[in-house]
Amino acid sequence: MKNFLVKSVLTVAWIWVLIVGIRPVAANVSLVVLGDSLSAGYGMAQSESWVGVLQQRWQQSHPDITLINASISGDTTQGALNRLAGVLETHQPDYVFVELGGNDGLRGFNPATIQANLLEIIDKAQAAGAQVALSQIRIPPNYGPRYNAMFAELYPATAAQAEIPLLPFFMEQIIVDESLMQNDGIHPNRDAQPLIADIMEPKLLAWLGRSEEE
Repeated sequence: MKNFLVKSVLTVAWIWVLIVGIRPVAANVSLVVLGDSLSAGYGMAQSESWVGVLQQRWQQSHPDITLINASISGDTTQGALNRLAGVLETHQPDYVFVELGGNDGLRGFNPATIQANLLEIIDKAQAAGAQVALSQIRIPPNYGPRYNAMFAELYPATAAQAEIPLLPFFMEQIIVDESLMQNDGIHPNRDAQPLIADIMEPKLLAWLGRSEEE
């Protein structure tokens, strides 16, 4: 009887150790980056873009996350809206990160139109079952302080209306260093891509409920 009790206690203790020691396995998820040239890697192979850099990193550190770059250089909010159904049907993402509007702003499009397009993109992605986050975007002061202010303000307003996260504009930390910019002064160069990945990685992982140590 004594041996039986000892064995029972040891068995229960061993099971408890196993339960406590087991780390929960994160579910596989897919994240689509829906952006323009800043995420597509303008002037370089897409694999060299910051999204491509993260894809390579996460294959080792977060193999449960499938990262898909659906960004196209030169794309506008209307262009992305036009192709969104195909992106959603093809990839069926769990998450969509929207980095759009810079080309709209550089062309002086009406901020109300940009916001309407962004809201429709968000709505359609959510209707397809995806969670959505929006990137703040800023443009050079080509159109004066009034337009720039209206353009910058449409992003927090859009995120608030849609009740989604607004992530900071990653270019704000890059554009201040000329050595990280291409000759046009708008697009980040190859050297900037790993730095942008460093900026975006913790923000995206936090949004996905992951940690950098996983």
